[in-house]
Parts: sequence; C-alpha cells; structure tokens
Amino acid sequence: MAGRDTPPGECPQCWQHAHDRSAHRNLGPREDCPQCVDHMRNGCPYIVPKKSSGWW
Repeated sequence: MAGRDTPPGECPQCWQHAHDRSAHRNLGPREDCPQCVDHMRNGCPYIVPKKSSGWW
C-alpha cells in the first residue's frame, strides 16, 4: 500500500497504483499493468464509502 492512507471516497487499488511507484516497478517499458487494464475495462470492484458532508 502507498505510504499514506487511502482518502475517503477513493479506490484503494487506484490510489496505490497512482501514488506508489513500486506498484508498476516490475513492468517493462510501454507494458500495461493487468490490474489497471482490468479496472479501466470493468470499473472499480470496490464499494467506496464517500466522505460525509458536514455542513448540516
């Protein structure tokens, strides 16, 4: 996981792959990450809780 916690409303996998360089370290040049491609095609499999709005 990335050094920071995943913010509310964000997919943990998307957050890690966007902010942690080690997630794609084993890929070659111009090689697609299978997990990212699956996310792009099928959407996030996580039900992500949204941050509650505190204005009321």
